[in-house]
Amino acid sequence: MFRYLFAGLGALMLAMNAACAQPAPETRSDEELTPPEMAAESIGGAPSAVPQSLEAVKLSFAPVVERAAPAVVNIYTRRVVQQRSAFAGDPFFERFFGGGDFGAPRERVQNSLGSGVIVSPEGLVVTNNHVIEGMTEIKVVLNDRREYEAELMMADPQTDLAVLRIEVDEPLPYLVFANSDSIEVGDVVLAIGNPFGVGQTVTSGIISALARTAVSISDYQFFIQTDAAINPGNSGGALIDIDGRVVGVNSAIYSRSGGSNGIGFAIPSRLVQQVIKSAISGTALVRPWIGASSSTVTADMAKALKLDRPAGAIVDDIWERGPADEAGIEPGDVIIEVDGQPVFDSQTLQYRVGVNNEGDSTEIVYVRNGRTRNANVTLALPPESPARDPRELEGNHPLNGVTVANLSPRYSEELGLDPLSKGVVVANVQSRSFAARRGLRPGHKIVSVNGRNVETAAELAREIARTARSWELEIDTGGRIVPWRVGR
Repeated sequence: MFRYLFAGLGALMLAMNAACAQPAPETRSDEELTPPEMAAESIGGAPSAVPQSLEAVKLSFAPVVERAAPAVVNIYTRRVVQQRSAFAGDPFFERFFGGGDFGAPRERVQNSLGSGVIVSPEGLVVTNNHVIEGMTEIKVVLNDRREYEAELMMADPQTDLAVLRIEVDEPLPYLVFANSDSIEVGDVVLAIGNPFGVGQTVTSGIISALARTAVSISDYQFFIQTDAAINPGNSGGALIDIDGRVVGVNSAIYSRSGGSNGIGFAIPSRLVQQVIKSAISGTALVRPWIGASSSTVTADMAKALKLDRPAGAIVDDIWERGPADEAGIEPGDVIIEVDGQPVFDSQTLQYRVGVNNEGDSTEIVYVRNGRTRNANVTLALPPESPARDPRELEGNHPLNGVTVANLSPRYSEELGLDPLSKGVVVANVQSRSFAARRGLRPGHKIVSVNGRNVETAAELAREIARTARSWELEIDTGGRIVPWRVGR
């Protein structure tokens, strides 16, 4: 009914204008009037969208909002940080402006504002990770102004989701989830949150697009796009359908001004449910995999592979004795569907697999040599092999203050790297260290030291500790090898 309302309002105005220019129709008795559901004229073989009564024109989202709004909360966070003057330690400024405490660190309070959704009557709340990240105090304020201190149960930066718990004495209103795979472009949705801190606000729109993967907000780049107005403060709020069910959690907007331009993004409900399930069970969130790395099919690839169009994920490599290998999938195969859902690119494949559970059997459709094939793949958790073996490097060398570890499929998934990556990865870099000033960052890989390839953290620690007048290193910064030449 709601889908026809908006088109109907414009048509209604045209009909009213036409009625004013024509003679009044003959009066008929009530018995002669055609029932409203049968009176719509046919336009192109389809029923007219013109509302047939005043009640139809007055249709409202108010009943949906009345049920859903109490389950959307405001989230206030704060932390105290030490801030040091930029002129601290400067003899000139200390002499003329400073007292005994000139340049001493001063405390400053940082505040953050967001929204959240109550997903259980016991007080489970889901929000965005960026709303609470790094904060020491988290307060949840309900729609009726009750306030609660919240406990952080789980934070998942990969999906930009966090799960909170508040202690309550009575059951709270909560929202249930819709299947985000069943929604369609054009469906009416409502966004509920607290934009700019003005208070709870409801905006309406439609689903503008699905499976948006070119949005670098989180590692799992798969979002619902909507034109419902979303602004700063809406993060973590609910995107609901006209039945009042959550189809997504609002996460970000595309904007050059900071305000809504009608391009907002929400995390699909299937991914949200997976994070909540892990938080409730108290287990670490490890997503299943198929044991393969892949890349997006380009137009040139599609032409070479004789595909109808550039869509799908081409398998680059296979983990030996992994799920894909056991199912008969090979490098060069193009995966086009997972469980009946289309695969547009490698990010879509990662999402479709990641929202399932370990041990699930998933049906994969792929193309090999121009022929479409099917495979049932039993999903497994990525192995932690080899062990990480983290090592903090110390000494008179360029990597002093750097922590490195061995890459495994599971660790690569956590870091958002190719799951089949091997070698030694940078896990941490101390601030103000030589390596940090040279641009070394977590996620970079150390390839070689003084001409010797290093494949494990132990090998790297041994090679970098050798006495040398200079060092030559090769750093993989994400597909690009950068040489380092450092002399004493």
